[in-house]
Order: sequence, then C-alpha cells, then structure tokens
Amino acid sequence: MNKLRSEILNDNNRITKRSYVLYHMQQSARINYNHALNEAIKYANKYELPLAVYFCLTDNFPEANLRHYTFMLEGLSEVVKELELLNISFILKIGDPVEEIKELLKNAQALFLDKGVLRFSRKIKTDMMEYIDKNESDLYVELIDTDLLIPVSILSNKIEYGAYTIRPKVFKVLENFRDFYTLEKIENKNKLSISLSEIDIALLINKLLIDKTVKVSPLYRGGYSNAVKYFNDFYLNKLKNYYKSSDPSLDLTSKLSMYIHFGQISVLEIYDRLEKLLSKSMIDATNFNLFVEQLIVRRELAHNFVYYNENYDNFYYITEPWVKETLLNHQNDKRIKLYTVSDYINFNTHDKYFNALMKEMIITGFLPNYLRMYFGKKIIEWTDNYYDAYETIKYLNNKYLIDGRDANSFAAFAWCFGKHDRPFIERPIFGKLRYMNEQGLTRKFKMDNYLTKVKKIDKLL
Repeated sequence: MNKLRSEILNDNNRITKRSYVLYHMQQSARINYNHALNEAIKYANKYELPLAVYFCLTDNFPEANLRHYTFMLEGLSEVVKELELLNISFILKIGDPVEEIKELLKNAQALFLDKGVLRFSRKIKTDMMEYIDKNESDLYVELIDTDLLIPVSILSNKIEYGAYTIRPKVFKVLENFRDFYTLEKIENKNKLSISLSEIDIALLINKLLIDKTVKVSPLYRGGYSNAVKYFNDFYLNKLKNYYKSSDPSLDLTSKLSMYIHFGQISVLEIYDRLEKLLSKSMIDATNFNLFVEQLIVRRELAHNFVYYNENYDNFYYITEPWVKETLLNHQNDKRIKLYTVSDYINFNTHDKYFNALMKEMIITGFLPNYLRMYFGKKIIEWTDNYYDAYETIKYLNNKYLIDGRDANSFAAFAWCFGKHDRPFIERPIFGKLRYMNEQGLTRKFKMDNYLTKVKKIDKLL
C-alpha cells in the first residue's frame, strides 16, 4: 500500500497487549481491494492478535431510507460470510457509532478506520477521536483512504476549477496508487464470542427507525457478487459501444455507481481489471479512456469539491461568481410552467421524457447519466426560484437513487448551477447557465426507445 493513503491519528502503542485489533468498517464495506482491512490484518499479525471488524447501523443516517439500507445490508451480508471464511470476527451494533464502539476499544490494541469525505462520515471520525484522546490515549489509530483511487488531499490541496485542471494531476500520479496486491491472511484465528457469522436483513430492517415509504428496487441488489456480474456484463457487452453511452435508450452504462457508493466494489479493482483487459487487447483504448474519465477523473473531481467545501450541500456556497451574477439578473424571469414535488413524483408534467425518467428513478433507483443532467435542468426551469429548485433536485435525487447522497451527487447538483462548467449564450431563467430541452433529447437520441423501456419498468410497480 502506498503510505500516502494512511494517516496515523494516534501513534501511541499500548504497553500491555490487549485482546484484538479492531477495524471500524464504514465507507468501504467489502473484502476485496480494501487497504484498511489489509493493514489491520498485518498489524494484528505483528502482535499475534485476532482481528475484529466492527460495523454500526445507525437509523439517522442523513436522507437514507429502506431502499438504501436494504442495498447496503445485502452487501454487508456477503461481507459477513467472507469474514467468517477468513477467520475474522464481525461485530454488528445498532445505534450511535461512537457510543457503541467505546466498550470495544477497552480491549483493543489498535483501531483502523476507513475514510469518507462527506460531513456525516467525517463527524463520526472526529467525535471518535475526541473520545479516544480523552479516554483511550494509548490506543494506536490509523485512518486509511481505500475509497478513492487517489486520496483526495494528496491529489490536490484546493478546490479544482474543473475536470481540465484535475485531469493532469490524476494521470501524473495514478500509477503510484495501483497499490493493492493480495489480501493478507490472519494468523491468530480466534473469534470473539460476540462475532456474527451471518445477518438477518429483514430482522435488522424491522429494528431500524427509518423511512420505509420508498420501496426496495425490483431490479438492483447489493453486494460484491452483483457488482462483479455488472462489471462482466459491461466489459463483455457494453464497453465496445461506450462512446454512445449518453443515449439513455441504449443502456450502455456500467451500473457500478451504486456499488461504488456503498463501498461494495473498489474503483481501483475496476480500473485494474479493465487495464489488464486493455493490455491483452480485449477492449479498445478509446472506450477505455472514456470510461476512466467517468470512473476516476470525474469522481476525483466530485470528492475534491465536497472535501474542500464544507458547505457542499448549501445552494449559496456551491458555485462560481459568474453564476451568482447571472442568476441575480434573471431571478425574476417569468416561468412558463411551474411544477411541484407532487407533480414530479406523480409523473404529472407536460414533458413525457421527464415523466419517464422520474418513473425509472422512483421505481428502480437508477437513472442514466444524461437524464440526470436533464432532470436537474428542467427542475430549474419549472421552479419559481433557484434555491427551491436546488432543494428539489437534491431531495428527489437523494431519496430515490440508490447512489444518491454521494459526493458525485452533490457535485452534480452544483454542476446544474454552473460548477465545473462554463458560461453559455444568455437566455431567460438560466442566464448564462447551460440549457437543456426536449428537442435536444429527440435530436440526439432515440427517445421513443427509451419510453418503450420505461413502459416495461412501469410493470414492476
């Protein structure tokens, strides 16, 4: 592992050897290509101790609902079974992650953490370290970024202006972070008495006080095994035509974003697999590069945005001065159509393509990339002020999409309002923001085919 992934939060080592090494799994809920898990195993072997993986379910995770929790637990169920085979204990708690870990820390020799960049995840780590500093100051603590291919603070020390500024930085250091080889084997195979060998998803869902109004996706199931199936289908059947992936009627996207969001598959693993296929001439370079742009460059840009902007989800702090100026000039422009959230979720707009994309989003929890942009732009056009438009985009995206509530999501909301974009010809309502319309969809894509696809999805209701 490249040591730049690691940040030692407390370098004290307990003099008296304790009972186990603890890994708090949060951002990266997987076994494969998990640097934090691997480093925890190596540390445990050094002290001849067993390893325990701790995962805490909290029912107040921002904006998460039944759809998100089910997908997450489907992935976690696979993790638990794999850990059992690896002779590593798994501890599941329900409640506040910091409160629930306190008792476990008393007998831990060291604590390993994986890194997340969103506010909620960062606060958990901050609160945990405050407790450790006061009560467990001789505990070794190491934070490892195994979510991003290139750690966000290593790639850049500021908010990047756009993809064109971060792209050269990515490719300058990318090869230095192809740094996972094989998972170490735990030598001390002793298990903790509270270790679980499997989890009951239905029972856990029943215990959680969460929003259960959004149904579980009828199409997409969580877990590394499903991520691999989508990957295989992508490179075998879709990647050769990826240059046409903007067309929502062709279904050429990888569907991996939801698995990446929940940490069920690593971006590094996806890149390594594809690069090996490229080296064997099993895929072509053009489509490989187009996909890498989305998989790595755009994702790194999104994480850069949320990491260096503490107000990444506040409309008044997300964009550029030129955007604020143009929106101020057009804030009172007349809107020809006005719709509400109720109109959107009941498919009650005059735009049949917008109604169709809402059906796909609400029923399945997924939406093709181009239609995500169209979705945001139309809500801006149909809302009487920009703040409410932003809040509506955020609300619907995060509620229904399985990969919502992600750094990519928050960057996409900001993009709708000019972040990481450029000025265009001035027009009503949008000012100099990029504009998208129904005619553009039908000119570029076979949208009748998309409507036919959604009719089939409609039957899943």
